[in-house]
Amino acid sequence: LLRRDTYRPHLEAIGFQYREKNPDLLERYLKEHNANEERIHIHVRRSGSFSEQFPILFRDYMRCHTEVGAEYAELKRGLAKQYATDPLGYTEAKSGFIWRTMQVADLWAQEIGWNPGASDA
Repeated sequence: LLRRDTYRPHLEAIGFQYREKNPDLLERYLKEHNANEERIHIHVRRSGSFSEQFPILFRDYMRCHTEVGAEYAELKRGLAKQYATDPLGYTEAKSGFIWRTMQVADLWAQEIGWNPGASDA
C-alpha cells in the first residue's frame, strides 16, 4: 500500500484532512477541512496501478468527448442534491455511468493508442 508519511503531513499542513475510513483500499483520500462552496478532494494512488490508470482514462476520455463530460457534470449536480447527506449513496449512484463510460473509453483508448499523459497534480 501507499506510505502516508511521505505526503500526508504536507497536505494536512495546508488544510487537508486525511480520511481514515476510505472504503477503497487501493487509494488514500484527503479532503479540505472547511469547504463552504467548491469542494476539493485529493486521491493518492500508486503510480502505474490500475487504480491510477482508471480515473486518468476516464478524465482523458471526457476531455476529448465534452458532451460526455457535460452529461457527467449534470448527473453529479443532481446526485449531490439527492444524496446531500449520504456520500456513499452519491458515489454508488454515479457508478453505473462511470462503468458504462469506461467501456466506451476503453475502446476509444485502443483505437487511438492512448497513453496516460502527465499528471494534473
